[in-house]
Amino acid sequence: MSSAKPPAPDPKRFEVSKRTLMLDRAMTQLIRIGGLAVIIAVFGIFFFIVREILPLFSGAQVEAEEVVSTPGGDVQILGVDEWGEHPFLYRGGDEVVFIDMVSGERSVLDVPSLKDVEVTASSFDPVHRRVAVGLADGRVGSFLVVYQTEFSEDGTRTIVPTIETEPWFTVSTGEGKVTALSYGDGGDKRLLMVARDQGLAALRLGKKRALIGKPKLTLQGTVDLTESMTSGVVSVTASQNGQAGLVSGADGQVRYFQESGGEVTLVQTFEPFHGAPPVRMDYLFGGVSVALTDAAGDQKVFSLFRPEGSNQRLFGETKEFPGIGTGAPVFAPSLRNKSFLTGAGGQLSVRHLTSGAVRWEGFAEFEPVAATIDGKTEHFFIVGHEGQVQRFSLKDPHPEAGWRAFFGKVWYEGGSEPVFQWQSTGGSDDFEPKLSLIPLIVGSLKGTFYALLFSLPIALLAAVFSAAFLPHDMKRVVKPAMEIMASLPSVVLGFLAGIWLAPIIEDKVPSILLVCLSLPLSAMLVGVIWSRQPIQVRGRFEGGREWMVMVPVVLLIGWLAWMAGPLLEKAVFIYKEPESGREIADFRLWWPQATGLSFDQRNSLVVGFMMGFAVIPVIFTIAEDALSNVPKTLTAASAALGASRWQVVRTVIIPVASPGIFSALMIGFGRAVGETMIVVMATGNTPVTEWNIFSGMRTLSANIAVELPEAAPGSTHYRTLFLGALVLFMLTFILNSVAEVMRQRLREKNKLV
Repeated sequence: MSSAKPPAPDPKRFEVSKRTLMLDRAMTQLIRIGGLAVIIAVFGIFFFIVREILPLFSGAQVEAEEVVSTPGGDVQILGVDEWGEHPFLYRGGDEVVFIDMVSGERSVLDVPSLKDVEVTASSFDPVHRRVAVGLADGRVGSFLVVYQTEFSEDGTRTIVPTIETEPWFTVSTGEGKVTALSYGDGGDKRLLMVARDQGLAALRLGKKRALIGKPKLTLQGTVDLTESMTSGVVSVTASQNGQAGLVSGADGQVRYFQESGGEVTLVQTFEPFHGAPPVRMDYLFGGVSVALTDAAGDQKVFSLFRPEGSNQRLFGETKEFPGIGTGAPVFAPSLRNKSFLTGAGGQLSVRHLTSGAVRWEGFAEFEPVAATIDGKTEHFFIVGHEGQVQRFSLKDPHPEAGWRAFFGKVWYEGGSEPVFQWQSTGGSDDFEPKLSLIPLIVGSLKGTFYALLFSLPIALLAAVFSAAFLPHDMKRVVKPAMEIMASLPSVVLGFLAGIWLAPIIEDKVPSILLVCLSLPLSAMLVGVIWSRQPIQVRGRFEGGREWMVMVPVVLLIGWLAWMAGPLLEKAVFIYKEPESGREIADFRLWWPQATGLSFDQRNSLVVGFMMGFAVIPVIFTIAEDALSNVPKTLTAASAALGASRWQVVRTVIIPVASPGIFSALMIGFGRAVGETMIVVMATGNTPVTEWNIFSGMRTLSANIAVELPEAAPGSTHYRTLFLGALVLFMLTFILNSVAEVMRQRLREKNKLV
């Protein structure tokens, strides 16, 4: 035999080539950069969203400008043009003083109809810039302040004020001078509320149209309201639509009059301040709510709504604001939103009706006697006893926003109680945005709950069966098929849910209920019966192929349950017509009558089925991988000790794989809570806060998809949608963080070493 030594190992065999090392270093750096890029992108998105929503929670910004003095007596009326550049003062005579805030120049225009008369009362309508006046002889009249805009060749804008007088009317009821009046302009129908030393009257005015010329304003009737009062009149105000009026009496009661069919009748009497009479009553933008202020500075808002069981809209207290201090109160409503300026004794406050928030508070250099806000709500003006006028710049782009508006119950105009409501747009300029996110959060959780209620049992049980019982050759077919299900586009599933599935569910609810109950019960029953069969019978089927016996039986029972649905409907779900008492077997009619809840065709049940179908592949794939990766040594050892297949699954496989199963659950939750297209197409997209399975919903993600393209960038609506995105982001982040902690604990509890 040869005694030759084996060749010595070549050291170069263990050297890694430079090309491989360079590639390894490059890929390592690339992976690091990619990971950092993902983290930076997530934080970048987060900070971008936060930057967009921060302005929603900032208050109003107010800056005082210099004071302009105007000599003369006490000012009764203060108004301004749309741009906040030319305020005017009316002192109760026959002159109107205009001030150019840019140049400081003053000009005076005469009111010819007021020469040689004694004005004893006046009021101002900021919507039409109408000054209504009452005289000592009992007559009432008005004039309009009109601003005409002219542009020069170089584009310079010039504002030219003019005065337009309106007819005089004689108050035929009562005696003495006019002490208070208010003019409500509803276009062709108008109402003039007039209080005299002795008497209260409502003058119905209307436009009489002619074939030639402009319509003529005429007196259509005078209604004596004196008998409705039990005390002297403190203040009056007419509604903006010219169809109603409020009168405050010295007894502390406010009387609500309404014009209908040529008559002005007393509709309601209420006492807002428990005996103290309101000294100011001012309608807010839209004419549905009125702010009442008493001499002590207490301030409340009453709004019109229909009480339960009544068809008549009445006033009810909806908001109470902090006091404004003692002194003669001033008030100015915004002509663009529900904001208003109020104050007394030098204190000023900008407030908003919907949010119920005080947007800004401050003090003036002098005690104001009147105030006004320009048409763009960019400036407000105050005037003092000595005629000094001061302009303030006002920047408050999101007055209706706030924590209470987004997450609290709000008493909206026209509502009978505080509610959570989302309605971002309306059909009129005086629409009150309703921006509560609670219905959207409830909708997101509701859709997720019903989707997981349907998908979790199916996905997890299928994963257990595939990992522990299904033969390998069949597993190679089943698992890829389940994974292919995950690739189905959401828009296709949503289309099928809305067009095909929703009508079926609407007509076959009893059948669906029976099938949902019969399938799991029949499966368990077949399993129990199969386990009691002799070994000779069970041995005919290879392990994992028992489904060949179970599936036909379960399908047969499911078909029988489906066919029995109409019989169940005729026997149980009977609707009785309230008028005739006729009985109708219809679940759709029975459900609202029996439960008081609504029944919609596109409801949570439809979403639960279809969104659950979309979630099943996600949960199944991850859970099945976790179950299949349990070391075979553990399952083999358990089987060697005499454990059955089910005992191995229950005591070994599921506990060891529980971290992965929990991860599958949370990823399925994230898939469901962020779903958009299925929810958009398969529900009515109605933002409600009920958990009724037969009603629709609107989720945060669907709301963003539907409304963001129509939202004006930078608007309150636009930023609120970003707030909804942040809520969705934080919801999933918190749940995933909690899930990760629980997963780590499960992993530590069931670790192998």
